[in-house]
Amino acid sequence: MKILKSALIVSAIFSTSLVADEVLATINGVPITKSNVDFILKNSRTSFDKLTDEQKKELLDRLIERELLVEAAKKDGIEKDEEYKRALENYKKDLLIKVWMDKLYNKTLVSDSEANKFYQENKEMFKKPETIHARHILVKTKEEAQKIIDELKGLKGEELKKKFIELAKSKSTGPSGKSGGDLGYFPRGQMVKPFEEAAFKLNKGEITTEPVKTQFGYHVIYVEDKKPATITPFEEVKESIISRKKEEEFKKLIKETIDKAKKEAKIEINLKTPEKKGAK
Repeated sequence: MKILKSALIVSAIFSTSLVADEVLATINGVPITKSNVDFILKNSRTSFDKLTDEQKKELLDRLIERELLVEAAKKDGIEKDEEYKRALENYKKDLLIKVWMDKLYNKTLVSDSEANKFYQENKEMFKKPETIHARHILVKTKEEAQKIIDELKGLKGEELKKKFIELAKSKSTGPSGKSGGDLGYFPRGQMVKPFEEAAFKLNKGEITTEPVKTQFGYHVIYVEDKKPATITPFEEVKESIISRKKEEEFKKLIKETIDKAKKEAKIEINLKTPEKKGAK
């Protein structure tokens, strides 16, 4: 179960609840409440009630172990340790920034019309390439491949497909032979060049009329289906565009905020450049 380390640290620091809450466990009188656990799970986009019994037990075991370690650290006087105090101040600053950024991000809105404008201006980004569904029979020699082609000549439609699958299972030396030579759907660029060029020249339901040579041997190729290049509809990519644009706007806003703050702030940097060896 993935739980952010920072959330655990934050909940350890700010564990007091102002509202009556369901107590899931106590360790030496210290309660582990349901709201505290839900806060820890917030970044995992779930809640305690949605966990399985096994996950609940695992999480509670971890939190109990953590509380026992907290007690051990307190007994050793870590709360008075200067290193701990400095680390705590840094965690508080990080938390302050994180909460502020989360609120800022949630306020950043991208409308459907803005998303659609981006889609219309960048349609190439959402292009699905042409794909084919192919089968092949791989043999060692050109003569073997030609014999298979001759055996398939004159066959069409389902009869050709059925016979091709039968021959692939009985004669192909490739790993796909047992599944009738099935290679599934693939776009250009996934197969070796000679195979790709021969396969993409074929129409649906056709086989190669001569053996195709590659470094693996000789192939007889059958194209079971072809899908032309298409543009993914806007509705299918709308949410991803909105997320992308929202992230861009958020980063832009953060940069503008930092740039503005730098201009308005009085910043003094006292960084001494180390003297070079041998310099007089």
